[in-house]
Order: sequence, then structure tokens, then C-alpha cells
Amino acid sequence: MYLVESKGGAILCMVVALLFLGTWPALLTLLERRGRLPQHTYLDYTLTNLLAALIIALTFGQMGSETPNFLSQLPQENWSSVLFAMAGGVVLSLGNLATQYAWALVGLSVTEVVSSSITVVIGTTLNYYLDDKINKAAVLFPGVGCFLIAVCLGSVVHASNAADNDKKLNGFSCNSNRTALNPSSSVSVEAHKNSVGNKDLENGIASVEKAKFGTALFLIELENKRSIKVLGKGTMIGLGITLFSGICFSLFSPAFNLATNDQWRTLKDGVPHLSVYTAFFYFSLSCFFLAIVLNVVFLYRPVLNGPKSSFKAYLSDWNGRGWALLAGLLCGFGNGLQFMGGQAAGYAAADAVQALPLVSTFWGVLLFGEYRRSSRRTYAFLFGMIFMFVVAVAVLMASAGHRK
Repeated sequence: MYLVESKGGAILCMVVALLFLGTWPALLTLLERRGRLPQHTYLDYTLTNLLAALIIALTFGQMGSETPNFLSQLPQENWSSVLFAMAGGVVLSLGNLATQYAWALVGLSVTEVVSSSITVVIGTTLNYYLDDKINKAAVLFPGVGCFLIAVCLGSVVHASNAADNDKKLNGFSCNSNRTALNPSSSVSVEAHKNSVGNKDLENGIASVEKAKFGTALFLIELENKRSIKVLGKGTMIGLGITLFSGICFSLFSPAFNLATNDQWRTLKDGVPHLSVYTAFFYFSLSCFFLAIVLNVVFLYRPVLNGPKSSFKAYLSDWNGRGWALLAGLLCGFGNGLQFMGGQAAGYAAADAVQALPLVSTFWGVLLFGEYRRSSRRTYAFLFGMIFMFVVAVAVLMASAGHRK
């Protein structure tokens, strides 16, 4: 049973998925910049992410009189397809966990563009062949090439913006006659707390809002408030994490494709293919369990020299919990809609939802002041990156086919 069968319905699913998947990273980034530990945020997020999959399975997955539906498929001998779905959930969970730290290190915009572009270059190619080439290759692969160009431009944008920030911080040091926090030096953030009047930035006495977006003072105050300290860490660390997340993201959609369409003929004769709703439930279940295990470990053994926490501290941390829960719902429903569109029009075309950096960049500039007061060189590369991304998305959607 499948509800979205027309090409128009599939495109509508992709557009809504694009909005949802481009917004939830901004909510998690906002909480990190306010000082909430990413472990706490992700534990909240993963709860509602699974809840969204369960809601989809028990509503869309049970609609209509056709079989099999969600509940009837649970006892079937379909474990080979279930394992493919769960493998997709594992790599997605690893990718999402990695991007939490990449957002802090290289910014929301660059992280989303680079990881999404890698996803399209690898994932779309795999899905094209898995879907028996139902998408138009002459249109599809030029779009993939545009995504690849966007990856290169994204890396250049980050390097240029990092150089701009270095210049601002060094200039701030000279003007104030105080020790500046140079990302290439070992000077601590505490030295910069003194340069803003010894005010307690952690407790909000000196607000980021008092400094203009893009200024050196803004960067210093932001560093003092956020939960992941980024100044002083090398550019390659953030780009390396982004690359890892992109590779993980490139594999989850092909794995889901195999789970729902059984291209490798692993199911026994007479056993129906998993519906997209059943597969999405198993997909989200494995994503949930891995995220819980890893983030509980990270509470006590944090990465990137973050502060330690505990499960008790997580339970009592209600600051921003509502936003984290909302982010989980947006991501869950966004992924579900992406898979519904892919099952109808081909998963290669559904990778057009990887245009989510267009939405994320909007939030990055509007909410977080990314690229404010940057150089003309940075702006030129930024607009070039966005332009190539828009072209790539348009071309990719134009390649949509129709699954028989």
C-alpha cells in the first residue's frame, strides 16, 4: 500500500521535506550557541524523531483497505529488508551526530552545503542504478556535477570566512591593547573575558545582542557562551567531520531503497516488499538506539574537550528542551516525506531535498549572523556556492521519473 503515487504528489512531499530538513539543524545550532550541551539536545531530539516515524506508520501506514499495512508486516519473514532499513538508520544517526560538531566548527551554511553535496554525488549515483535508471540520466548527472562544484565552493567559503574572522580578532587586539584570541595561538578565552569588561558572559550579564553581528566582540562573546569552543581549533578538523557526515548521509537513502524495493532479491518468494512506512519505522528505530547509546557515553566522555555531564543532569536540563523536541519532529517528518517521494518518483530525484542548505543558509544568516561584515571575496564565493546549488536542485528535480 502506498498513498503518494503521482509525480505531483511526490514533488509536493519533496518540497515540504526540504523545508523541514532545512530548519531542524538551525534549531539545534541555536541551542548550542546558547550554551546547551549537544548531548542533552540530541537525546531530546532523538525521542521525537522516533515518535514521528511511529505516527507516520500508525496513520499513513494503516490507511486504506489494501495489504500489507504496517501492523500486518511486523510478523512477516522480511528480516533481510529490515536489516537494510536499520543499516540506513545507523549511518544517518552517525551523520547527524557528526554534524552537531561540524555546525559549531565550520558554520551551519558550509556544513550543510558540503555534506549535502557529497550525499548527492554518491547517493544519487547509487540510487540511479538501484532504481533501474527510471530517472533521466542526461538531466540527472549534470545536476550531480553542479553539486560537486558546490562542495568545492563551500570549502573555499569557509576558508575565506575564517581568514576574515582572524583579521577581525587581530584588529580587535590591536585596538584594545589587550591579548587577542588568535585561532592560531594558544591564548585562552579567559583573556578575552577581561577585554569586554570582566562581565559574566556565561550567565548572560553581557549579551551577544550588545555586539553587532560579525564584529570581533560578537565572535568573542559567542565563544564564551557556546557549549562547543571553536576558536583555536584548526579548519581541517571541522571539514574532516563534515566530510565524514557527508559520506554517512550518502549511504542512508540507497540502504532504504534496498529495504523497500528488494533489488538484490533477498526476500523469500511470496513475501511482500516492505512498505515505505514499515521500513521507515525500522530505520528510525535503529537511528534511535544508536543515538541513545552514543550520547549517553558522550555525557561522561565528551568529545572536542567539551564539559562532562551526567544522565541526571540531562533529565533536569529543561533549558531549550522544547526546541530540541520540535527539531526531532521536523527531522522525522522530513525524512518520512523524502522517502514517500522517493518511492513514487525515484530515490535519485528525491535527493533534491538535499537542497536543505538553501533553507539552512537563510537561517544561518538571519539568526546567527553568519558572514556578516565579511570580505567581498567571501561574499563572491558564497553567492557562487548558492547559485550552483540552486541550479543543481532544479536540474535534479527535472530528472524525476515514475516508478511502475
